[in-house]
Amino acid sequence: FRVKRRIAVHAAGRPLPNLNELQWVRGEVWANLWHEDRLAVIEPRSGAVRCFVDLRGLLTAEERRSLGRTPALQQEAVLNGLAYDEPTGRLLVTGKLWPRLFAIATEALQKVEQKP
Repeated sequence: FRVKRRIAVHAAGRPLPNLNELQWVRGEVWANLWHEDRLAVIEPRSGAVRCFVDLRGLLTAEERRSLGRTPALQQEAVLNGLAYDEPTGRLLVTGKLWPRLFAIATEALQKVEQKP
């Protein structure tokens, strides 16, 4: 691997820290925000966040409570896995200790314009 260039990512004019697990999806960079159940959709030339995708509802309250055997493990049982399946246009999403893998249709999400 070789670094071609770096970009500073920003939302509403402010730096956006804690980006994790980046994926190239149809000309944009999708990244999860460490310790948050949301994704940032980033315009790669400018680094501007086009929108956020809220994934808080993926796990039920019961599933959340059952993650990890200790408070320390529960704290780290966060959204942390992204993979883009280009032939189907789906984003595969999971997290540390999560019991399931979710498939999200990106085409519908890309049509939504949300303010960061």
